[in-house]
Amino acid sequence: METTEDPICCPKFDPAPWDDKNFEWNDKIFVKGSVFTIFYMPLNFGGTMMKMDKKIREAGADWSENICLSDHTSSWNMDLFISVDKRVSTLENKIMTGKFYSKVYEGPFKDTGKWLKEFNQILVAKGYKGAKVYAWYTTCPKCAKKYGKNYVVMIAKVG
Repeated sequence: METTEDPICCPKFDPAPWDDKNFEWNDKIFVKGSVFTIFYMPLNFGGTMMKMDKKIREAGADWSENICLSDHTSSWNMDLFISVDKRVSTLENKIMTGKFYSKVYEGPFKDTGKWLKEFNQILVAKGYKGAKVYAWYTTCPKCAKKYGKNYVVMIAKVG
């Protein structure tokens, strides 16, 4: 009897380079998309990712770095920023430059609020009060289940 496994669509994430780290980005290119949410729960995340992926590929750009930052702008919207190697004319481009701090968390997505609260306390303790914070959900739920780990990276622009 032949069995087939569900494919893994997200690369395995190594938390070490991102946990409790300061780093700099200089003119790092991201493309922007938006996800409709209801009380912060995304409804069309997969569809938005597929549309953005198609436009990125059509432009001949690469996003194999797999960084996708989420910015919850309200309880009804979440902006996504996917790191790419060149500008994509069919999407809004955002350039990020500056100093950043990151911390890795592991567990169910429902703990994001708890992690954000802790992360903000860490930022204040480090003197980074008022920093812009993004969440990087490193794998989809299916891949997190396959890997047995669900890592989420909180990233703050601190300078």
